[in-house]
Amino acid sequence: MNKKCMKKLIVLSLLICCFLFDGIAQDESTLINKVKAKIEQVNDYIAEGNLKTDVSFIKAPAGKIKVWFKKPDKFRLTREKGISILPKGGVSINLRSVFAENNVALGAGESVIGDVQTKIVKLLPTDENSDIVLSTIYIDTSALLVRKVITTTKENGTYEINLYYGKYSDYALPDKVVFSFNTRDYKLPKGITLEFDESEKPTDLNKLKNKKGKVEITYTSYIINKGVDDRVFK
Repeated sequence: MNKKCMKKLIVLSLLICCFLFDGIAQDESTLINKVKAKIEQVNDYIAEGNLKTDVSFIKAPAGKIKVWFKKPDKFRLTREKGISILPKGGVSINLRSVFAENNVALGAGESVIGDVQTKIVKLLPTDENSDIVLSTIYIDTSALLVRKVITTTKENGTYEINLYYGKYSDYALPDKVVFSFNTRDYKLPKGITLEFDESEKPTDLNKLKNKKGKVEITYTSYIINKGVDDRVFK
């Protein structure tokens, strides 16, 4: 084969690859848009549930919570008898913050979450100033539900969210949410102190590096699209 024919073949191959990649990227973007459309059905909600915290250096008993949400990003969580301890970055407890970014969506294979087959999509923010570096989304394509999210941020480390659905799945609202995060990257809310004696702090804190913390929320009820007063968020 002469050089001229070889050059034409290389150009043709590159064009085919670009065409195929563009088609795949469009497929991922279409899937993401369908998931977002399902989430966007919810204009507001009031939810009640229970919160459990498993962070080795914080004593936080389980307690009842109440949550208010209103589009686009108004959110409030209160906890009965105690201070809410949630990893920064996952505090909104919904997927809107992940999908609110302008992203490039790339397919990354498939995985089984529990007994559900999911498609893995990586979201890369196009805004270089975004705190989010990368989000990996595990999507149940048949139900258009996000089953798992792993998000890496510039300021707050990496956290993982697992979502479990039941009677509110038509609204993409979970019955249970589990946050997992590195205690090394954990930033304590104001008013919270470590439960150690002064002499023990350095040793115990070193032991805690790279360990996992977990926050689990189980919702008992939702009131959806019935209106939420803005005064709740003040």
